[in-house]
Amino acid sequence: MTLFPHWMQRSLDAVLAPLARSLGASGVSPNAITTVGTLVLVGSGVAFAAAQVRLGALLLLLSGVCDMLDGKVARSNGLVTQFGAFYDSTLDRIGEAALFLGIAWYFVSGGVTGGLAPLAMAMTFIAAGAGMIVSYARARAEGLGLDCKVGIAQRAERIVGLGGPTLFFSAGPRGYLLLTLVSALAVLNVITVIQRIVHVYRITREARPEASRRATPALADPVGKGRRGT
Repeated sequence: MTLFPHWMQRSLDAVLAPLARSLGASGVSPNAITTVGTLVLVGSGVAFAAAQVRLGALLLLLSGVCDMLDGKVARSNGLVTQFGAFYDSTLDRIGEAALFLGIAWYFVSGGVTGGLAPLAMAMTFIAAGAGMIVSYARARAEGLGLDCKVGIAQRAERIVGLGGPTLFFSAGPRGYLLLTLVSALAVLNVITVIQRIVHVYRITREARPEASRRATPALADPVGKGRRGT
């Protein structure tokens, strides 16, 4: 389950698909798009730190477009590589770290009233840390050959949920809107981590009885085929 309905995801895919094909035909590599997207995301963090909240939100949303495009360019043009997947995942984490560092700087520099600054910092660190664990959980599961794309707050939801409202309303009066969004993101990220842990536990638990059933015939019938040749 995700926060975005499937029809919205399909509509966005339909809009971006021609652009992805055009970029691939022009010789633009997915890794170049990944690099640009990360630089834009770092710029978002810098903008938040400088109290340019709307600019930070705009750059955050643009980085999300780049994040979707690099994968589409790779798949639609047969440019999927192991290094590309590694590079994309690594730079995503660098960009997110810069983003939340910028938001934290905004909070401690007077973005919220003094009494709320400790809470704002705590929520920012939880949102950042849990968000990275969300991504790590998927990568670790896929490294074990397991699918782990579940969760209520995947990367696209996190970007739009934080960037959309702040683009239109900035940080809100005394920074309350941004603090509320970051706090909600922290909660959703923690929930998503739990969902992925439970998901992997369930599919691995279901796999164990199946493996046991396959192993049972070799251990059964001690006087039959298992003892042949003795």
